[in-house]
Amino acid sequence: QVHVVESGGGLVQPGGSLRLSCAASGSNFRFLAMGWYRQALGNHRDLVATITTGGITNYVESVKGRFTISRDNAKNTVYLQMNSLNPEDTAVYYCNAVGGLLDWGQGTQVTVSS
Repeated sequence: QVHVVESGGGLVQPGGSLRLSCAASGSNFRFLAMGWYRQALGNHRDLVATITTGGITNYVESVKGRFTISRDNAKNTVYLQMNSLNPEDTAVYYCNAVGGLLDWGQGTQVTVSS
C-alpha cells in the first residue's frame, strides 16, 4: 500500500504563494491518479486538484488559475503550487489517491492571514 507524508504548509499573507509536497512510499505510486484535498475547520474534506498517471490535471472551480498540481514519478512526489492565496484557502491540506483510497496522512496546515 502507498502511504503519503505532506509538507510545505505554513503561514502566508493574502496574495502569497506556497508549494506543498506529498512524498509517497510504495511501488504502485506511478499507477495512481493523485489528488490534493483540504479541510477547513468546521468543514468537510474537499477535493481541490487531481492529476492522472499521465499528467492530466483537473481543479475545483475555486482554485482554477491559482493552483497547479504536478507529479514527479521518479521521486514518488506530488506537488501543489498555490498562488494568489486568500483566507478561504486556509485549511489542512492532504494528498491521497483519487477517491481517498489510501490511508490519510496528517496533512499540512496552510494559514492565509494578514
